[in-house]
Amino acid sequence: MSLQGQQTKAFFQRARDVFPYGVNSNFRYWGEDDTVIISRAHGPYMWDADDKRYTDYRLAFGPIILGHAHETVVNAVTEAIKNGTQFAFTNTLEVEAGELVKRLTGVDKIRFTNSGTEATMHALRVARAYTGREKVMKFEGAYHGVHDYVLFTTANTPSSVAGSRRSPLTVPVSSGIPKHMADYLVMAPFNDAERVEELVAQNWHDLAAIIVEPVLGNVGGVMPLPGFLEKLRELCDTYGIVLIFDEVKTGFRLANGGAQEYFNIKADMVTYAKAMGNGFQVAAFGGTEKVMMTIEPGKMIHTGTYNGNGVGMAAAVATLSMLENDGVIDKVFEQGTTLMNGIDGILTRQGVPHVMTGSPTMFGLALGVEQAPRDFREFDKVDDHLYEHFTTELAFRGVLPELDCREPWFLCLAHDQEVIHETLNIVEDTAKTFFK
Repeated sequence: MSLQGQQTKAFFQRARDVFPYGVNSNFRYWGEDDTVIISRAHGPYMWDADDKRYTDYRLAFGPIILGHAHETVVNAVTEAIKNGTQFAFTNTLEVEAGELVKRLTGVDKIRFTNSGTEATMHALRVARAYTGREKVMKFEGAYHGVHDYVLFTTANTPSSVAGSRRSPLTVPVSSGIPKHMADYLVMAPFNDAERVEELVAQNWHDLAAIIVEPVLGNVGGVMPLPGFLEKLRELCDTYGIVLIFDEVKTGFRLANGGAQEYFNIKADMVTYAKAMGNGFQVAAFGGTEKVMMTIEPGKMIHTGTYNGNGVGMAAAVATLSMLENDGVIDKVFEQGTTLMNGIDGILTRQGVPHVMTGSPTMFGLALGVEQAPRDFREFDKVDDHLYEHFTTELAFRGVLPELDCREPWFLCLAHDQEVIHETLNIVEDTAKTFFK
């Protein structure tokens, strides 16, 4: 059985003629028979080229926080386009968007950019310029974008090749990365405060930054153990290291103020993207006044033709205004809790070993285990093949999470109680036949 209907298959073959493997991002490729081609989306739903409707729990890997094609955002962007989109000067919408980010997150200063990759890349450069040091501590399984400085030992790396937990190897995730890039990284195990403290003590004189996903967004939403993020804050204060929270996924999703608010910890720098613009291209990095003012014209470079473009700024103003005024995250949290508890109950009744991970706004489902994984090594124990087969069955029935168990289920405002109820009925029917 294939996820591709006749029209979807035809479009995929056309795509194969112009794009390597028919996609413009590798994670969109699901194989020759199951790569989906989307024609439109609205609210919590997407429709493929054959007009098959899916309830979307991928949400473009997290950007959609209000729902696809949300009227408020679409109207704001439409009006902005009429006034031009690129000026090579600061525009009024930039100022409004920046004020919203500052108000919601508590950062002193921000700079806009266009993607999560750009945000983390620039944040690392600022941290190096601020400290005069070159190395960065990164955690196993964490994903910070596709630039060469950080594309090592992500969730895609088998733990069997990652060395020991005490002395992790720095494993490149892609061909084409210069081998000496690994020299600038200190790899550390996530959720192991004792070992991190030892590594920092050994390397602090070279460490410009510790960059961390407060929640491992590509490892099923693994949460930090109590005290882990606090220890990172303490170590950075002690050794003059810049603590960077990579909130490309958690920003404007865990809470209005992101993981900093959710866990009540302040980082020196923070990166944002995804939910900031409800699907439009906008990202940012920010931090304390002292660190961010390192970006001095003519001395420390941060530029970008499309930074602060009118489309992204209009989307950000509309989206963040709704988050600030309409209690969006609280509603999404409530809806996600219903879905998480519902799936948990269904699988428990079917006698399927599993645990739910993450937060209700972006949660993971780990099959074949009975204890929540604490890091990417423990996540290797999850039955990823069983998960892929189960979620493929869900996709056939019109419920579409990512088929890779490392990627969380994402919730948005448009996943109302009626949609959640419909989803749970499909999950239960599927589980009864799949796990019988």
